[in-house]
Amino acid sequence: MILYHTGYQEIREPNIHHGRVNADFGQGFYMTANEKFARRWARVRADAQTIVNVYDLDLTGLTVHRFERNEEWFDYIFRNRAARPDRLPDADVIIGPIANDTIYDTFGIITSGLLPAEKSMRLLMIGPCYEQIVVKSQRAADQLVWREGNVLTEQEVAGYREIVAQEEEEYQRLFAEEMERM
Repeated sequence: MILYHTGYQEIREPNIHHGRVNADFGQGFYMTANEKFARRWARVRADAQTIVNVYDLDLTGLTVHRFERNEEWFDYIFRNRAARPDRLPDADVIIGPIANDTIYDTFGIITSGLLPAEKSMRLLMIGPCYEQIVVKSQRAADQLVWREGNVLTEQEVAGYREIVAQEEEEYQRLFAEEMERM
């Protein structure tokens, strides 16, 4: 697999223990196979370059768990974001949808009892579905090979941020429409 990670430095040897424990798929190194999407995560920082790191990941011999955007995925993310024990501790790599911001709203709606899980899941289906690939074990990190780091200009970052703003506006419109139907 060819994978991408955007940041402020070349990351030749990712630290799988550096990230948040309560991220979507728990602690690990997060990437995507979609280069354009990786560029949308770009931000400008005055004291650093914005870099899209490119990697090769060989999945041979690794335990890979794949999620679809469904209840199993929602439950796994919900548990991880609540910092509960990882239910997939033996997975080397997890591949699945990125939880858009609806998931935060939906957690509140479900826990408040305002909407049942079925209706809440409808909210989670709104918007584009981008995939993330998370290297969770050292064994997988050892099979992740850095290829190159591509520097983005401030103008490029601004262009990608505009795309994100447009997607967010459309997402908010669709979310409001779905809430009105409920």
